[in-house]
Amino acid sequence: MTFAIDETWYVRPPHVAEHLAAGGVIARLEGDRVYVALVREGAFTDYILPKGHVEEGETPEETARREIAEESGLTDLVLLGELGVRERLDFAKKGWKKTHYFLFTTRQKEGIPTDRARAYRLEWFPLDALPSMFWPEQRTLVEENRERIRRALAQGS
Repeated sequence: MTFAIDETWYVRPPHVAEHLAAGGVIARLEGDRVYVALVREGAFTDYILPKGHVEEGETPEETARREIAEESGLTDLVLLGELGVRERLDFAKKGWKKTHYFLFTTRQKEGIPTDRARAYRLEWFPLDALPSMFWPEQRTLVEENRERIRRALAQGS
């Protein structure tokens, strides 16, 4: 299924409730190449970074770890740092989503998503050859942080 996200998703309408979310970029080294974990949901053809709503009592980092496990099945995560906050309307265009993104690394190549309500599939892509991504701000986040991701993985290995 194809669905276009345009600039209207990034303009906050008045009186729209704000929701806090968190997610992550998960990267791993294979030889001298950096790979990034992306997920695809159901019939959608484009990929996303795993992320979701911060539940009461959770820190954004805890949420990012939970959402990554639910949507990708990756659980052996090492935090390398924060990547910043991105803002936009949620999928229903009824709430304003502020998403905190974190950079993680892992040696884990495969994962079984634990979210049974949605059909998520994990795939790995070279950092320099990302596929089509559903949310433009997520692609921009990865692209703007390519060198930082490479450096963090090099230092962590």
